Amino acid sequence: MNRYEKPLPTPDIETKEYWKGCKRHELLVQRCKDCGTYRFPPMPMCPECNSINREWTKVSGRGRVYSWFVVHYATHPDFVDEVPYAVVLVELEEQANLRIPSNMVDCKIEDIRAGMPVEVVFEDVTDEISLPKFRPVR
Repeated sequence: MNRYEKPLPTPDIETKEYWKGCKRHELLVQRCKDCGTYRFPPMPMCPECNSINREWTKVSGRGRVYSWFVVHYATHPDFVDEVPYAVVLVELEEQANLRIPSNMVDCKIEDIRAGMPVEVVFEDVTDEISLPKFRPVR
């Protein structure tokens, strides 16, 4: 594997299961064990019923572009060669308002549209970290 020079996420107590799933190329999100509400980002308490009972659940990784923006100026020196690039907010098909931010890949910036069907793909950047990204459904 090539050396990855860009900033990497640091898994913590709340996110370590999410990153373990990404390494296996599985998109996991927390789900309340009491009311069934999915939530992202992970958090200790359900925003719907205030339960602290939660589990990690594999989701399909399919959804639709809810919103997006294009980065034209690198805010970190390691991304200078990447601009312009698109950051999308994807609403997953499992639940309304279950949204995940990520990068759009395999798509021209000018082709991105609200409501565009997308699917998750994973980029293995180190032996420990795989980053979830989205592309148009094939």
